[in-house]
Amino acid sequence: MARIHEFSLLRLDGQPLNLADYAGKVLLLVNTASACGFTPQYQGLERLHQQYGAQGLVVIGFPCNQFGGQEPGEASEIAAFCEKNYGVSFALSAKIEVNGEGADPLFRFLTHEAPGLLGLEAVKWNFTKFLVDRSGTRIKRFAPTTVPEKLSGEIEALLAG
Repeated sequence: MARIHEFSLLRLDGQPLNLADYAGKVLLLVNTASACGFTPQYQGLERLHQQYGAQGLVVIGFPCNQFGGQEPGEASEIAAFCEKNYGVSFALSAKIEVNGEGADPLFRFLTHEAPGLLGLEAVKWNFTKFLVDRSGTRIKRFAPTTVPEKLSGEIEALLAG
């Protein structure tokens, strides 16, 4: 069985993004999009990154164009948009798919380990969040409607544990 720290992807800039580099950290993994009604959540994600990063939280965004074509841009456009509009300084992966045959293996793993409502594995929309404990074994899923600020208590508990 795969473990969260065994997955590797590419960053938005084409450099390796190895989750093994974050062993021992709390991870907040979020599929993102630049033209979505939930896009302002980038601001809350950045606040969490700033507030808890030194304590061991790692926020990673995974741009995805599978939901309403809301992430159509190229890597440079996505990076510029996120920095200019929301001051994003947390890691962003290269654009990926989170559902279907082309789904990235990381998201296949996450959705299997933390299914959504009624046990369904598919990601329903942009800004679905997965919170992973320091050991990489406990994963909790949050709906797109859950604003990042609502995760503070859960994050603090995992950082303290």
